[in-house]
Amino acid sequence: MAKKSAPTGFAAVEQYIAYYPEWAKELARKYFTKTLNQFILYGNVRNLVPSLDENDNPTYISLREFLIQDLFAGRDIILFYDRSAGIQFGNAESQKDFNRALSGYDTIFGTDYAQKVPKDPVRVFAVLENYFRLRLADGKRVAVIMDYAETLIPMSEAGNLSTEDRNALVFLQRWAHDPLFLNRDFTLCLVAESLTALNQQLVQSPYTAEIKIQIPEEPQRLTFIKWYIGKRTADFKKLSEVIPETLAQNTAGLNYIQLRTILADVLENQHPLTFDFLIKRKKELIEAEAFGMLEFVETDYSLDMVAGHREVKKHLREAAVALKSGRPDVMPMGYLVNGPVGTGKTFIITCFAGEIGVPMVKLKNFRSQWQGQTEANLERILALLQAMTPVAVMIDEADAMLGDRNNQGDSGVSNRVFGQIASFMSNSKNRGKILWFLLTARPDLMPIDLKRQGRAEEHLALFYPSTREDREELLTVTMKKTKTVLSMEEVPETFLNGEATFSGADMEAIFTRAKFRAVSRSEKATDAKITKEILQETIDDFIPPTYPMEVELQNLAAVMECTSKQLLPEKYRNMKREEILQRIEQIKRLMGI
Repeated sequence: MAKKSAPTGFAAVEQYIAYYPEWAKELARKYFTKTLNQFILYGNVRNLVPSLDENDNPTYISLREFLIQDLFAGRDIILFYDRSAGIQFGNAESQKDFNRALSGYDTIFGTDYAQKVPKDPVRVFAVLENYFRLRLADGKRVAVIMDYAETLIPMSEAGNLSTEDRNALVFLQRWAHDPLFLNRDFTLCLVAESLTALNQQLVQSPYTAEIKIQIPEEPQRLTFIKWYIGKRTADFKKLSEVIPETLAQNTAGLNYIQLRTILADVLENQHPLTFDFLIKRKKELIEAEAFGMLEFVETDYSLDMVAGHREVKKHLREAAVALKSGRPDVMPMGYLVNGPVGTGKTFIITCFAGEIGVPMVKLKNFRSQWQGQTEANLERILALLQAMTPVAVMIDEADAMLGDRNNQGDSGVSNRVFGQIASFMSNSKNRGKILWFLLTARPDLMPIDLKRQGRAEEHLALFYPSTREDREELLTVTMKKTKTVLSMEEVPETFLNGEATFSGADMEAIFTRAKFRAVSRSEKATDAKITKEILQETIDDFIPPTYPMEVELQNLAAVMECTSKQLLPEKYRNMKREEILQRIEQIKRLMGI
C-alpha cells in the first residue's frame, strides 16, 4: 500500500487550531489560499481571546498575546506598530536585527533613524518596506500587526485625503499585491474597532480580507464563566442567586472583559449577585460600550395604561404572545408607528416594552460632525444589537434619524447611514430577534425603502380619540397619570363632546396647569385640589401648541401609511386615496413645503 503523503497547507494545522475562535480559523483558511496576505481584524478587538497555556489548559489572553503566542508563533519576525508606541517587536532578537537594518538604512538614505525611530506612518512604512524586502529575500517569515488602523488610513473621500494619508494608502495597497510579499511568508493584520472608520479603497480591495471578531454568544460566555469561577464554585454559589447557565443566558451583548468585571465583583469584592443587580449592571455596561448611543427602555407600565387605540393594542398584545411563545417566524421585521404629535407613539411602544419579555433599547443620536465617525458609531450599535438578540429597538423621529438614499448634501453621510440601516434591517435571520419600531409624525418624509416589506413591514397608525368612549377612556388614564381625583360628572363637557380635539399630551398639559392654578390659589399647597371650575377655566385658556393645518397633514400622512383599515377612524375608512393625496398636496402648498 502506498504511503499517504503528509498534509500540507490548512490541513496540516487544522487539528492544531481546533481550539481557535472562529475568526482565527477563517483567517487561517484565507491565508492558506496563498492569494491574500493582508487582513483587517475589526469588531470586538479589545476583548480577550480563548487560548491554551503552556500546559494545554484553557486560558484567556489579549488579542496581542494571542497573535504572538498562537496565530503567528511560528514566524521569525513579529512586528507591532501604532502611531503612539511606534514600532515594537515580539522579542529582543528581532528588535536587534531591526536596529542593525536601520543603521544600514541611515547609511544609504542619509537619515538618522537609528537614533530616533520615526512614528509617523509614511516614514515608518518607508523604513519597514526596506526591512521587509531584505528579510523576505532571506527567507524569513514575517507577521505585522498595525493597531488603531483608523488613525493610519482614516475614512475620507478620495478628494479630501491628505498627502500623508494618500502615501500610507499606497504603501499598504502595494504590499497587498507585491509578488515578493505574496510569494513569501508575509502577513499584515490591520486592527480597528470599526470597518467604516477605515479608508474604503483598502477595505473594498480584492487583495484585502475583512475578518470580524464577534461578541461571544451564549455557549462561549458559559465556557468563560465556568473557567473564571474555576475552583471557587462554592464561593460563587454562596454569593450568587444566579447560576452560571442563567448568567450566560442573561448577558447577551457582553464580552469576556465585561463578564470578568461582573464575576470579579462577586468573587473578589464579595458583592452578592442578584437578578436585579445583574440586569442593572448589564444595562450600565452595554450603554457604556455604546458610548451612550443606546438607552434601555425601562417602564413599570403595560398596555393597560394606554387609552384608546384598541386595534393597535390588540395587535401588539398578539405580538407579545408570539414572542413569548417562541414564534419569531410570525413576526414582522419591524413596525412603522406613525400619527400626529401627541397621540402617544412613544408612550405606547414604551408600554409594549413592559409586556414583551425581551429588552428594549432606544437608539439615540449617533451622528457626529467628524467624517466617518457617524458610520463608525452606527456600526458599533448594530454589532451590539446583533449580539443582544432577542431585542426590540425604538427609533424616535425616525424620519430625521435614519437618513436617505438620495441625500448628498452632507457629503453622503445620510446615504451611507441609510445603506447600513437598510441592509441590517432586511437580514431575514434577524426576524423576531431584532424587532424595529420606527416612530414618526411625518412618515411621508421617510424613504420608501425603509417602509417596504422586509423592513418596517407593519404600519401602525395612531389618531386622536374620535368617539366619546375613546375620550372618556383617555381622560380616565390621564387623570390617573396626573393623580387627579374627579368624577366623570365633574369633568367639563368640553373634554368629551368632540367639538375640540384634545390629544393625550394636551389633556396632560391641561391637568398640570389646572394643578398649578389650584396650588397658587390655596393657602396650603398640600391641600390644593382641582375643581370643576378651575379645570373649565384652564380649558378655556388653553391653546394647543400645534397648528391645525400641520395636524391635518400628519393625520392624512398616517392614513396613507396605515396598512390596516381596522386601525383607521370611521371618517377615514371610506376616503379615496386620490382625495387624500390631493388634500396633502394642497396643505403642503399652503404651508410652503
